Amino acid sequence: MQKRKLGNSGLEVSALGLGCMGLSYGYGPATEKTEGIKLIQSAFEKGVTFFDTAEAYGPFFNEELVGEAVAPFRDQVVIATKFGFQDGDSKKPLDSRPERIRAVAEASLKRLKTDRIDLFYQHRVDPNVPLEDVAGTVKDLIAQGKVKHFGMSEAGAQSIRRAHAVQPVAALQSEYSLWWREPEETVLPTLKELGIGFVPFSPLGKGFLTGAIDATTSFDKTDFRNVVPRFSEENRKANAGLVDVLGKIADGKGATRAQIALAWLLAQQPWIVPIPGTTRIHRLEENVGGAAVELSADDLVAIEAALKQIKVVGDRYPARLQQRVDR
Repeated sequence: MQKRKLGNSGLEVSALGLGCMGLSYGYGPATEKTEGIKLIQSAFEKGVTFFDTAEAYGPFFNEELVGEAVAPFRDQVVIATKFGFQDGDSKKPLDSRPERIRAVAEASLKRLKTDRIDLFYQHRVDPNVPLEDVAGTVKDLIAQGKVKHFGMSEAGAQSIRRAHAVQPVAALQSEYSLWWREPEETVLPTLKELGIGFVPFSPLGKGFLTGAIDATTSFDKTDFRNVVPRFSEENRKANAGLVDVLGKIADGKGATRAQIALAWLLAQQPWIVPIPGTTRIHRLEENVGGAAVELSADDLVAIEAALKQIKVVGDRYPARLQQRVDR
């Protein structure tokens, strides 16, 4: 797989990373540990060198899983993890106090079985802690060699600028896909100006863009999508047109919907690195294949024209979670 650099940071990763959250959190029961390790190691064998985790996924178990899985080839991969919640629990309030950031770094290093965190994200902007203090704390951790690069997640343009002025931000992680394009308004131009990489999570629309989910799909009771407005039965039915359009484009390219969705993201900028997640080897293989699909300028124009006919309905978060997204 080709490599990409996240902005001006010099941090080089595979063109597609692996979002590991779903192996233990958010999408139903956790994957059995040996299966999770097998999937992560299979990703590495297929050229993936960028693995995304967080203390809040589990919480804690996901970092342990990733650390154990990549141990045989630790020096050949980039591990991204995150701080920002009280006690590492995403159901609790935000907490990016300097002492908390330092504590998370030490705990994450142990769980990941490593001596450095390659990319340390602030999981959500904490309105109670000045961004200068957050960036300054990570800057100190970088000086100590415990962290290599600083990242932010779901941060708005103004917050990115404030943090970047203290410690260069290597990458921003936020949702971006064919059915969530809000970052194009202010975030992407800011990243381009400042030389910051972009790591889209949910690049396949939490599975919807694959075509495997329709109005009749039922989710496990612990699945996060049960509370996402965009995944109501009514909205899934309304958004089916987008999946149909993707299917026609995919058929014309001899690819799958997922591969077209990933190829479209990769074509937007050379410093964009999507991190699709999966729990299944065959889906992993399909996603990796998306990095090899090339969309021409004409293809991109055709996709844009087709999407203009589609109105995507439904909010991407329930109100309580949307409040945590920085503007």
